Formats: sequence, C-alpha cells, structure tokens
Amino acid sequence: MTGERTEATGLETPEAATETGQAEATAPEATVAPAPQEAAPVEMSEEDAFDENASFADLLEAHSGTAETVRTGERVKATVVAIGEDTVFVATGAKVDGLVDRKELEDAEGNLPVAVGDVLELYVVSANANEIKLSRAMGGQVGLAQLEDAREAGIPVEGRVTGPCKGGFNVEVMKRRAFCPASQMDLRPGAEPESFTGQTFQFLITRLEQNGRNIVVSRRMLLEREQAESLSALMENVKEGDVLEGTVARLAPFGAFVEIAPGLEGMVHVSELSWSRVQQADEAVSVGDKVRVKVLSIAGAEEGKGGRESRKGPRISLSIRQVSGDPWQDVAERLDPDQIITGKVTRLAPFGAFIEVLPGVEGLVHLSEMSWTRRINKPEEAVTPGETVSVKIKELDPARKRLSLSLRDAEGDPWSTVEERFPAGSTVTGTVEKRAPFGLFVNLAPGVTGLLPNAVAATSPQSRTYAGLNPGAEVSLVVRDLDVKARRISLAPADATGEDDGEWRKYAQPQKREHHEGRPGGREGGRDGGRGSRSSAPATVVSGDSGGFGSLGSALQAALEKRKK
Repeated sequence: MTGERTEATGLETPEAATETGQAEATAPEATVAPAPQEAAPVEMSEEDAFDENASFADLLEAHSGTAETVRTGERVKATVVAIGEDTVFVATGAKVDGLVDRKELEDAEGNLPVAVGDVLELYVVSANANEIKLSRAMGGQVGLAQLEDAREAGIPVEGRVTGPCKGGFNVEVMKRRAFCPASQMDLRPGAEPESFTGQTFQFLITRLEQNGRNIVVSRRMLLEREQAESLSALMENVKEGDVLEGTVARLAPFGAFVEIAPGLEGMVHVSELSWSRVQQADEAVSVGDKVRVKVLSIAGAEEGKGGRESRKGPRISLSIRQVSGDPWQDVAERLDPDQIITGKVTRLAPFGAFIEVLPGVEGLVHLSEMSWTRRINKPEEAVTPGETVSVKIKELDPARKRLSLSLRDAEGDPWSTVEERFPAGSTVTGTVEKRAPFGLFVNLAPGVTGLLPNAVAATSPQSRTYAGLNPGAEVSLVVRDLDVKARRISLAPADATGEDDGEWRKYAQPQKREHHEGRPGGREGGRDGGRGSRSSAPATVVSGDSGGFGSLGSALQAALEKRKK
C-alpha cells in the first residue's frame, strides 16, 4: 500500500524508499498468512460461511432463506413470547414476530388463560415484511373485503347457530346471516338439530355473493381438514400397539368413540371396553371420560359410493381393556380354593349362573350348588342378574380360565349341626312343606326337612287333624329317628301311642303250613283231595277268642281295647 501511495504522488523519499523496501520484503509473508486472520481466529459453521465474492443481493436472499415463511390462511403453531396490554406477541419461526389481539384470547370473564411459553394453534390472517397478524378465527364485525380474504385463504370464521331452517341451519357470522347446509354441519349427519342451536363453532366460507347477502358456510370441511392434519401427524408418530390418551366423544350400541387427536376419533368395540362382560358401552364409560387406549389397527380414509361427499374417515380400532393385562394371569395369587368371596351375577344360563368375582374373572355356580334348602330347577329361582352374592371357591384352574363356585357352601351345610339342634326324642316345631302319598314333609329349619309317615300319624288320637294339614301349616312333632349321613329325619306326633313301632311283631308267629302226605301226588288225590289239603292247614291261635284272625288279630284287638281305656 505504501508503494501505491508513492506511485500516485510521484514522490519518493528515503523514508518512503525504506518503507517500500520493507513492504516488498514482507509482501510474500502477507500473502501466505494474512495478519487479520491470525489476530482474530473465528470458527465458522457451514451455515455461517459465505462466499466473499457474493453480491449483496445474494447475501440478502441467503439470509432470508434461513427463516421460515408463512402464508395467509395457513394454520401454524406459535409460541407466546410476550404479552402486552392489547396484543400478545408470538414466535412463528419467521423473521418477524406475530401479533394476536389479546381480546381474542381472553375468556368470558376477561381473564387471559395463556402465559409466556405456551404454544397456540393460530391462523395467519395477513403477513408482510413488518408483521404477521394471526387469529384463532376471524370474528367480530368486519367488512366484505375481510370476508372475501377469509374465503380465498381458507381462514375459519366464528359463527353462532341461531336455529334450524329448511335444508340446514341459520348461522350468524360477523353480524351477518349465513346458511350452513345440514350435510355440512358435522362429519356424521343425523344428529338432532336442537343439539347445535345456540352453539358457536368455526366455519369455512364456501360462497360469498350479492355483496354479502348470500353467504354459505361449512363446518364439515374444516373438521375434515383438521382430521386430515391430525391423521397425517398420527401416521408419522403412532403405530399399532402404542398406548394413547383420549376422551370419550360419543357412545354407540356397538361401542364407544374416543377422540385421540383434534377431529380424529377411534372406535373401541364393546368387547374391548373391559375385561368384564359388558352389554352396552355406558356400562363401562361415559361421554367426557379421560381414558387410555391401545391402538389395534389404523386404516386410511376411503371414498364412498357417492364420491367425495360420502368420503369415509380413517378407521382406527382401539382397546381400553388391553391397556391393562389379562386378569387371569395372576388370579392364582389373588384367589384360593375354599375361599369365600363376594361377586356380582353377570348372566344366567340353563345350567347355572355366572358370577364375576374379580374384574374380568367369572366363575360358574351350577344349579346343584345353589341351595341346600330347596331344589333349584332354573337359576332365576335363586339369583337375578346384577345381584351381589357370597360364593365359595370349589375349584380354580387359571390355565383353562375356569372357576367353579358354590352358593350353598358359602351359606354353610345346615345338616352339619342337625344332631345338636334336633336330637332324637326332642320336640320340634316345623311347617308343612308338602303332602305325599306316604306322609307329610315338614320343614324344621332352612335346608332341614323331616317326614311324618301316614302310618305313624294314624296312631295319634288327632290323626284326622294331621290328615287335614295343608302346606304352610305349623305343626309340633317329636323326632323319632335321625340319620345325618342319609339326611333323613323321621317324625311322629307327640301323643302317638307307638304300638305301630313294631312291638306287635313279637306276637306274630310264622304261619306254618302242614302239607298232606299225598300233596306231591295231588293228581292221585283228585280235585277234592287238593281242596282238602289246602283247607286242612291248621292255624296257630292264641288262647281266647280272636275272631278267627290268629295271633295278629289278637294283638290288634288288644291294642284297640287299650286305646279305648
């Protein structure tokens, strides 16, 4: 540089010559290692590095490309960076911050529910080099120009459904009357019109004519757009087998629909709601419940027969019960044979009743295990669905998922204490249960029934009274005989004489028949001889007149005389 100044002025002094020589001497070193780079070494990344020969326009374009660009009508996620008195400032990734009207974010009480750092989903209303205006949806009172911009950019507008009309609904949009066809109000047409009346939703403007006198809006198009965005994000991040959190959106006869993303629902079949047996979805969940679900399968949207209008959304199969493990896996640790537990009757079958003793664990009570006190022919005679009962575990087989239960064993065997409660010779009071040809069955206690034979009742002076007893009548009797093993109790009237207990048998002698010597040759004796042999058989007679009936007749006659006394 010294040489250049000297050459320009045309003057050369010794000092200048000396400096020139020094410059010439040091020039090669400056070319090899420039001094400024050695004095301030800076590590530059590939993104920061730029070509020194690039023009200013190229550098400006490269700098502009490092920031994200936004388009009017685009839905973006923005982070709150500052909150002003009238404006909330958000970062969208562009070079300039976005602006949101604070009143739009305030609730009905005027409180601002957002804070610095919160992420909001907003729509770009306008964008230029100086600012980006964003909004959750266009609202308030604006002109036709803003409405036209919203229609062209696909920006949602707020609208309040004022009521149903022919073919659809009347909607108030920015102080203007609009029309929403019934098919465009929801993703699934068929809901009651009254369910939408009075509610405020976001709509897309599909038609704007006659200076704003003909405005047609659609909520369904907006929901489909949000659904597509949610599905796209879901397909990227979620796979079969993942567990998600959702909200029960609605119930159906075959299951429940759970919203797992904005505008995106999956279906939980009634069989996947719970390990317990569920007949209807409302038995397991309610609308608004927060649930955890497992993704079973995901199928994309399909075109219906009617084309785009009949387009079917994605089919996502979910399960609530599979989030928790199979309850039979550890049932052996929670249940023990001979254990008495409580359960709920879930359903009845011709052969018994099913009892749920743990969530998802059911056991069977056979008809023969329902009662000690009476014979059960149908399970309805003992239990009803939904009833809570105590049962005893008779057999447990986790491998086969089988559980055998007993109702009567849980109550206890009434015959186990019969000997103490009804010893032989004791007087008991019971109720006539039924009449049989051979006697009366008398119920002494629940599950304990005795028999009063007709022959024994006849020995009582009040035999006619016992003969006239009907089921339900109360009677006092004496325990004659008890056989716990055979579960039999023999009863008798308290005033029975007891002569029929077999005592008279000691008076009865075997009737010996004396055969005629010519009996084997009866033919030789002829017919008359045969009769003679039969009539000549002597009978053993007790002394005294017995009326010709032998010892048996004498014993009976003596018994009758004793009764008369």
